[in-house]
Amino acid sequence: MGVKVYGPTMSTCTARVLLCLEEVGAEYELVPINLSTGEHKQPAHLARNPIGQVPAFEDGALMLHESRAIARYVSRKYKSSGADLLKEGGLEESAMVDVWLEVESHQFDPAIGPIFFQSFIVPMIGGVPDQTVINTNLEKLCKVLDIYEARLSKTKYLAGDFFSLADLSHVPLLYYFMGSPHASVVNSRPHVKAWWEAVSSRPACKKVTSAMPGSA
Repeated sequence: MGVKVYGPTMSTCTARVLLCLEEVGAEYELVPINLSTGEHKQPAHLARNPIGQVPAFEDGALMLHESRAIARYVSRKYKSSGADLLKEGGLEESAMVDVWLEVESHQFDPAIGPIFFQSFIVPMIGGVPDQTVINTNLEKLCKVLDIYEARLSKTKYLAGDFFSLADLSHVPLLYYFMGSPHASVVNSRPHVKAWWEAVSSRPACKKVTSAMPGSA
């Protein structure tokens, strides 16, 4: 029996887990959670994820939350499938995957996250985006992407010349971002653009993003 993922397809954190499952070829069941009705704050879901967020992940008696931790678990469990997303067989390669996972979590995400929230979530709930917040974080994001551009001028992917969880983890937020008026900050950096085109053209990425709002 496959694992279960509780969350909506539009959720970037849910998408991170689904991307990982698709990359390793694992069987899974997606159980939708309705955020607009507050289902994620109800006792049934809080029993799965005490933080009251999505996703939650169930594998037999094991229940996990936090998408990055789930992605690591999936990567380790299904490593024998041929998809080695953490490169734990090599000390140096795995260290580089760890480095760029940390960069994604602590540098990229804090910059792009507020832009996503203001550009997509605020209008969805009837609000007006705060352009000051967007501009401030675009400046931060550009600095991060300058670092990526330098890195990707030397390697095809972030951790090296191999696709890894470090690349995959960027997909959900960057997918939404590339549908915004600010996509030029990626497209103006040729190595970042080439990296995104390579990552986003993967079958797993195409499948998961096709179910996300804004897909063609």
